[in-house]
Amino acid sequence: MTAISQLIPRVFWYLIFTFLCILCAHSLTFAKSSVAIKAHALAMHGKPKYSKGFKHVDYVNPQAPKGGTLTLATIGSFDSFNPFIAKGLAASGLGFVFETLAVSTQDEPFTEYGLIAEKIETPADRSWVIFHLNKHAKFSDGKAITATDVVFSFNKLIQEAAPQYRFYYADVAKAQALSRRQVKFSFKAGNNKELPLIMGQLPVLAKHYWKDRSFQDTSFDIPVSSGPYRIQSFDPGKTIIYERNPNYWGKDLAINKGRHNFDTIVYKYYLDNTIALEAFKAGEYDFRRENNAKLWATQYTGKAFDENKVAKETLPHQLPAGMQAFAFNLRRPLLQDKTLRQAMAYAFDFEWSNKNLFYDQYTRTHSYFQNTPLAASKLPSPEELKLLEPIKDQVPPEVFTTVYTPPKTTGQGKSRQQLRQGLTLLKQAGYTIIDNTLHTPAGQPVKIEFLMRAEGGFERIILPFKKSLETMGIDLTLRKVDITQYVERLRTFDFDMAVHTFAQSLSPGNEQRDFWHSSAADTQDSKNVLGLKNPAVDYLVTQLIAAPDRQQLIYRTRALDRVLQWNHYVIPNWHISSYRLSYWKKLKRPSITPPYGIDLMSWWIDSKQ
Repeated sequence: MTAISQLIPRVFWYLIFTFLCILCAHSLTFAKSSVAIKAHALAMHGKPKYSKGFKHVDYVNPQAPKGGTLTLATIGSFDSFNPFIAKGLAASGLGFVFETLAVSTQDEPFTEYGLIAEKIETPADRSWVIFHLNKHAKFSDGKAITATDVVFSFNKLIQEAAPQYRFYYADVAKAQALSRRQVKFSFKAGNNKELPLIMGQLPVLAKHYWKDRSFQDTSFDIPVSSGPYRIQSFDPGKTIIYERNPNYWGKDLAINKGRHNFDTIVYKYYLDNTIALEAFKAGEYDFRRENNAKLWATQYTGKAFDENKVAKETLPHQLPAGMQAFAFNLRRPLLQDKTLRQAMAYAFDFEWSNKNLFYDQYTRTHSYFQNTPLAASKLPSPEELKLLEPIKDQVPPEVFTTVYTPPKTTGQGKSRQQLRQGLTLLKQAGYTIIDNTLHTPAGQPVKIEFLMRAEGGFERIILPFKKSLETMGIDLTLRKVDITQYVERLRTFDFDMAVHTFAQSLSPGNEQRDFWHSSAADTQDSKNVLGLKNPAVDYLVTQLIAAPDRQQLIYRTRALDRVLQWNHYVIPNWHISSYRLSYWKKLKRPSITPPYGIDLMSWWIDSKQ
């Protein structure tokens, strides 16, 4: 009894000591996650390249002269100065007008530096972010930008703008103005460290301008804005001219040093690309980035080139290529069959097209994250297998065993073996050919419409594809429409197949929800063009968004890539890892070209030419 009596106090004090240790550990963890860092910049992973007090970014000429006019070209028309809504066609160049809280550089994967917000404050767990607004930040009418404007902008975009904003900001729990120059965004529970940077991309609208105006209708009313340029004049659907605002509040910021060098920027609209190229060679505009391999190889000739007045350059870059592809609309019952989609890929002879149509300028795309370390180009790693194991029964078995590559030919234009492979797949799945027409196992003729832009230049590429499909018994009809109809039909998902590009960044995150998640499939104007509803993809998108560090982001993106690849949602096209640029030599550019973009706003006019 005496021994037990002596033991009780020892046990009691041991339990008290253990409890205090646990409490202390929890307190330290809580303190670590609650301590916020307030800085001039925020990187997704690691530290910003440019430290506090930097003078300018590396890829500008800080002594670049100001002045002159930059004239650019664009195709189609415009009927709106509101780029945030799903309705209408917004004018080109409005990015010069509307500013964001922070801005990215083009020599870092994903870092943001303060713009309207001079400081960014967030804790280690990034469960919230506070933006401290620059006291000098003003709208184009001279009124100060306040936290109230920021909260108003956030609410306006999620309630009345295009659906992509609702998906992009879906994990924001609350936006509140803490003071005149402090705005806080609190995030829903979860591990989404990208959210503070996402909110840095928020365009800031003037509440006093928009509060009593219709936001959802197209309009030619010139908006109050805060950017380095403002709309000077326009000819509806034909021309828009921007002038540099001499009173621009942010002209002396380090992030803007050596940039915005043109007094005016003019956009001219042309009916199609062929007309636009001839206009360029005639000197009607100054700078052109060529996306057509044939035009680049054959049409950049003439007097201006002979007299060395126009430059023609190919500049390598490290940008993600994303996925340009022939995209299937899975909302069509016929196209929900993965076997049919897979078999149709055998009818596209990229190697022949590259040799005969593209002058061997392109590389075949195989990944949705092409040209980045995020692409799934090897067998899954152990870390990826851990992610994929819970959905093993919901994904194609090839995800675990085989590296995806699109069908390949010899490039001789004789793809009989390839077409036989496609037909074999179809016959094994119960498809039959009756009177030279392929029929589904249920007896439905396979007829598909391919939606094309009339001026897009893709007809010469799709016609050989159509001919090969005919060999397989598939009736492919080409439907050519003007750009306005094309955009509207994509917005409303009124197509069977279309050329579509799924653009990607070096740091994929919340936007993947809009691309692939089931919640976006039935929302018109969402980026889920495919109509994709796949629980396994939903799971992987959620995992990707919650990636705690760069290495995990790579693993999770590759896992998503594999599942997208092996479900054959698209027929991959091609990519190129360089820019094809041509410009009149009155334009000068800095000696350093950033790896992740062409910062045309760092170029300038040589007044002597």
